[in-house]
Amino acid sequence: MTDRALRQGEGAGRGAGEAPLPETLAFLGSEPRDWIVLLKPRVMSLVVYTGLIGLLVAPAPMHPVRAAVAVLCIALAAGASGAINMWYDRDIDAVMRRTAQRPIPAGRISPEAALGYGVALAVFSVLLMGLAANWIAALVLALSIAFYVFVYTIWLKRRTPQNIVIGGAAGAFPPLIGWAAATGSIELAPIALFCIIFFWTPPHFWALSLFAHADYARAGVPMLPVVAGARETRWQILIYTLMLVAVSLVPLALGSAGLLYALAAVGLGCGFLRHAVAVLRDRQDAAGISLTGDRPAKAAFRFSITYLFALFGALALDRLVATAGWLSI
Repeated sequence: MTDRALRQGEGAGRGAGEAPLPETLAFLGSEPRDWIVLLKPRVMSLVVYTGLIGLLVAPAPMHPVRAAVAVLCIALAAGASGAINMWYDRDIDAVMRRTAQRPIPAGRISPEAALGYGVALAVFSVLLMGLAANWIAALVLALSIAFYVFVYTIWLKRRTPQNIVIGGAAGAFPPLIGWAAATGSIELAPIALFCIIFFWTPPHFWALSLFAHADYARAGVPMLPVVAGARETRWQILIYTLMLVAVSLVPLALGSAGLLYALAAVGLGCGFLRHAVAVLRDRQDAAGISLTGDRPAKAAFRFSITYLFALFGALALDRLVATAGWLSI
């Protein structure tokens, strides 16, 4: 009897309530959480958060249901981009220690299934955004997906150490999308928020690449520490952090933020600069490799996440306080 016949016979003898065959589980991705992992939920949380802030600080109020759908579209689009990214990067993910257990290189989800999943979510999110909000927001959402997939993932990531600098624009779109969903337009205020995330991305990812440089080198990804060395990367982290602090003050110049945001921007900026200086002054060998296990870089990476969440939170709180003050007059 063939293996196929044996499997059919086993299936015929199974009770209705019994677990499915291992082949079925493999087709489904073993566990539902594998399909969630494909969406890069940690990255998605930051994308959704900054998109929500862009929507909340926009001058045009949006119906709560339509706003919720718009935020859902941003989440789905971010997840779609993550799934397509994992499909394309499955070869390098397999040789990097921190990504080797992702669903595709680990064999729990096939590349074809992951690609179809990502493309379907991308198309659905754009169409839903257009119908629920407006087609300007849908267009910017589609642009963000295309930029992440084609410009960052396929073109830049494996070719240049500027992958994070230019590719950082991919993660900077959400405030623009949220603002456009609420207003149907693009203005200077959300462009300033775009620029904040754009300049935040290099020091955030370069701090990570300092303590993950061996993984990137093994995979052949030309991250800055691999190409230019750790010492140059430390200087670039400081330079971009200085530019980030300056750009974070632009909303004040535009009149789209007030005193509360100003205090947060200055305080958080000083904190980020302190971490950048600590990374630069980390004890190093002659090649610039950390002698402390990259503790300052790890601390800077963690703080960078706190920085962005707190800065955008302060912007939303500033707008809320300003609105309440206007209503009380």
